[in-house]
Amino acid sequence: MTRIVPSLAAISQPYDALFCDLWGCLHNGVAPFAPAVAALQEYRARGGKVVLLTNAPRPSRYVIASLDRMGVPKDAYDLVVTSGDAAQDAMFAGAVGQKVWHLGPSKDDGFFDDIPPEWQGQAAIERVPFDEAEGIVCTGPFDEITEVPEDYRPQFLLAKGRGLKMLCANPDVVVDMGDRRIYCAGALAALYQDMGGEALYFGKPHPPIYDLARRRLAALGGPRDPNLLAIGDGINTDIAGARGEDIDALFVTGGLAMGQFGPDPENPNEELLNDWLRTRDQAPQYAIGMLR
Repeated sequence: MTRIVPSLAAISQPYDALFCDLWGCLHNGVAPFAPAVAALQEYRARGGKVVLLTNAPRPSRYVIASLDRMGVPKDAYDLVVTSGDAAQDAMFAGAVGQKVWHLGPSKDDGFFDDIPPEWQGQAAIERVPFDEAEGIVCTGPFDEITEVPEDYRPQFLLAKGRGLKMLCANPDVVVDMGDRRIYCAGALAALYQDMGGEALYFGKPHPPIYDLARRRLAALGGPRDPNLLAIGDGINTDIAGARGEDIDALFVTGGLAMGQFGPDPENPNEELLNDWLRTRDQAPQYAIGMLR
């Protein structure tokens, strides 16, 4: 049974590092949550490491810049590791070919233009029109505010017929931007798979992003086999991924699933929570209304 805890500090002492999600845990896409920032600052002040592990489809430096604009202080984290970082490795390795059609907004151009040092000088990835593509790189809808996955069904039928693989740079299905819920690349990839197409994933809950996070955490020093705690509000990404990696998890109930556990987002009802988790075959070690 999942234990509801009053704060991160109540359980964090045994853990060497945190793998903490961003949207719904540290911020809402518009502004940071002050109690969450304070909780991570306090954890780091006691010697723990904080890795912000996000399914953002952009290289980490772009996410750091976004955090700066939002006002998230640098002393709240040590590293940012993104789905974009992990997916970039696969793209530059040619996982979906050298000529790709980019399905996504212009804000994700850094996924192609910001070439990691280890791939400098290698064969270039060329963005081409759909009709010339060997594969698809999906970072989200072209217009995440107005579009839904079904808008892409006709083009996906053509892509499937040509046998194009889709590299999904963000397995998240939806996120909440302020009070608006928007679709992510994961929703498009799920539709493509439902239609019989092939999609490749590199963010949570899939292993590549965890492997990359561990390598970058190890580069900071510390224990070779750290005791980790994953924090997130995505039951199918953060929590399922932690389970697959044998990492303890703290489920933030006041994020994507808010409203499922009683009228007070800050204080989930234990019976409702555990019934809901059972229907999803998940049992994270801990739960909290909002990260604090």
